Amino acid sequence: MNAYRFFSRDFAQRADAVFLEDGTTRYTYADLERETARYANFYASLDLPPGERVAGQIEKSPQALFMYLGALRAGLAYLPLNTAYRQGELAYFLGDAEPRVVVCDPASEEAFRQLTTGMKGVQLFTLDENGRGTLHDRVHAMADAAPGGNATFATVARATDDLAVILYTSGTTGRSKGAMVTHGNLTSNAATLVEHWRITDRDVLIHALPMFHIHGLFVAIHTILLAGAKILLHKKLYPKALITDLPRATLLMGVPTFYVRLLGETGFTKDVCRNMRLFISGSAPLLLETFTAFQERTGHTILERYGMSESGMITSNPYEGERRGGTVGMPLPGVELRVAGPNLKPMPFDMPGDIQIRGPNVFKGYWRMPEKTKEEFTEDGWFRTGDIGTWTYGGWISIVGRAKDLIISGGYNVYPKEIELLIDDLPGVVESAVIGVPHTDFGEAVVAVIVPEKGTLLKEAEVIGYVKSQLANYKVPKRVHFVDDLPRNTMGKVQKNVLREQYKS
Repeated sequence: MNAYRFFSRDFAQRADAVFLEDGTTRYTYADLERETARYANFYASLDLPPGERVAGQIEKSPQALFMYLGALRAGLAYLPLNTAYRQGELAYFLGDAEPRVVVCDPASEEAFRQLTTGMKGVQLFTLDENGRGTLHDRVHAMADAAPGGNATFATVARATDDLAVILYTSGTTGRSKGAMVTHGNLTSNAATLVEHWRITDRDVLIHALPMFHIHGLFVAIHTILLAGAKILLHKKLYPKALITDLPRATLLMGVPTFYVRLLGETGFTKDVCRNMRLFISGSAPLLLETFTAFQERTGHTILERYGMSESGMITSNPYEGERRGGTVGMPLPGVELRVAGPNLKPMPFDMPGDIQIRGPNVFKGYWRMPEKTKEEFTEDGWFRTGDIGTWTYGGWISIVGRAKDLIISGGYNVYPKEIELLIDDLPGVVESAVIGVPHTDFGEAVVAVIVPEKGTLLKEAEVIGYVKSQLANYKVPKRVHFVDDLPRNTMGKVQKNVLREQYKS
């Protein structure tokens, strides 16, 4: 089952319906089918066998989307590359994945030419933020010369377990790993989310996410394709532009930063949200303060969910019924989840343990890393997510933190999230990050890094004293640092590895 064939099965019935608006340009589902066929035909002309890799470090545009979907149609595996990656990172990804086609921004062409020199059989093309470049030119020159304009393509058959995408993990604790995502992973997750979030052809999604990760490329795009809905494409997160489009939209998928920025705009009111059906948040923890403030301002309750590169979406708060701030909801239909302790024993309610999962959404392993793949799966076939979580009564999951962020101080396990939630409740605190740094006596010492509200004078002793009054001594920060902003990656996640390096001494 080729994922594109699965997503496009009803395209003929909605050929004239608008699929995407990009400023003043509209693309119907018929346009989408034609453009992806042209890209697929071009890939086929390069004589690439099924499973070969197509890599792209490109800005967001409709053509970037056609390029990706065309690769799926042609039976190739797509490798999306974060636009923030630099030369050293790119050299590793390209050398590891060995793509036959590489697409970059025209401004980066010379750098990529150097990176791909010596790579066997690789072909380099360009595509800019306006969808123009040598790739676009070649695709359309070939279409112009072909009978019928290359407007049709027989989608290449692929098996459920065949490779569709390689997603590289951040690599903050070592060598980056390429998660092998299959056609079955993509289709099963999209079908589940369409049903769980009640997405229909009447929906209109504001798409302001990047298109190089699961949230923007898979969750946002695949669900819309499958439901036959419409996308309003925003190149970047500009809150005022989002507010302008909200009255004609029904869906917004974002990271917590979206909602914080919207709340900072006086024009963001209940009235502009009058047609909205659902606000979804993920990819980073949503502060309870933001969750509550959004509810009070708009009357809408943000639906928080949880997922990762290796599995797509894992849990979600319910569409109907209570959505609990501070939790990521319950396992999605078809996804099994357990919170495991030592020897894989289930942990009691409210006790932290390793979140482990299995289901049709779980990837097939890490690219060319069989030993690492074996290590990350339990003997009975569950994937170790690397996240620490707790069950609460009623079946809700709360994420305590990442296993790699666990602090072991004086032989005791310290979960940063517990301390961060406490500090975030202090008046004058915008947000905090708790890390472990080397310590002669304790092995690791607990350190808090805090962003205070502007004009607020917080003192280190005050914070330490408050935490000490609430938690055991081994959880109390030894030092507190105040900063203007916490370092984040493009997904809005706090980069604790950067903080650990900065404050290690």
